Amino acid sequence: MALLLVACLFFWGSPTFDEYVIFAILAVISAPTVLNLIDNRWKKSIDERLPDLFRAIVQAQQTGMTLPQAIEEASKRDYGRLTKELKKLVSQMSWGCSFEEALELFADRVDTKLVRRIVPLILEASRSGSRVENVLDPMGTFIRTTLTLEKEREAQTRPYAAVIYVAFFVFLFTIVLLFKSFFAPSAQNAPILGSELMTPDAARRLFFDMMTFQAFFGGLAAGKMGEGNINSGLKHSIVLLICGYLVFKIVL
Repeated sequence: MALLLVACLFFWGSPTFDEYVIFAILAVISAPTVLNLIDNRWKKSIDERLPDLFRAIVQAQQTGMTLPQAIEEASKRDYGRLTKELKKLVSQMSWGCSFEEALELFADRVDTKLVRRIVPLILEASRSGSRVENVLDPMGTFIRTTLTLEKEREAQTRPYAAVIYVAFFVFLFTIVLLFKSFFAPSAQNAPILGSELMTPDAARRLFFDMMTFQAFFGGLAAGKMGEGNINSGLKHSIVLLICGYLVFKIVL
């Protein structure tokens, strides 16, 4: 908002105003992009260790332990970032929190799709009094299969995200070609044709605005196609905006 205010007060109507708009967009989306990257990495590391956790719980239950005891025993092992959350779960049970409440709080903290799916199943199996290890063992297989399919999906959709980049750089090349071969030479004939042609400055500003629009929304589309999440496209938007801005500052 501060950048836009400065732009409106001092650069309204000039090409510099459009540059301040890009700076404002980058300022707004940079922090969410970094936080989203960190959060996605954290959640991915949690999901990848869930099969190992279930395997340890099943092994503990086969020795005669109850489910809470098996989780407490499993929390003594190293599961990367998942270990800290398991220790919190065990600590909450030691403070008097019921197993169901502690497990639901665990699901709220971790908040991944896989955890949201498996926690209700674990709770229902625990309430029914059945052998929970008979549920956890195939659930571990299900998680491994889901993670494998997710990796395959990302590998298959990654080329579609690359198409966005190719289209954007082709767009930039076309702009540079048009500007250098048509609009810039037309300025020399301004006394004769200027009244009927767009001036180079007006053309540059129009192309700059078009580049900003395509870079931002193209990045969001790349994130949706490549990772299935629009928020993941913010990093692509930043890369495309910076590349487009540099092309206009250096080449045009």
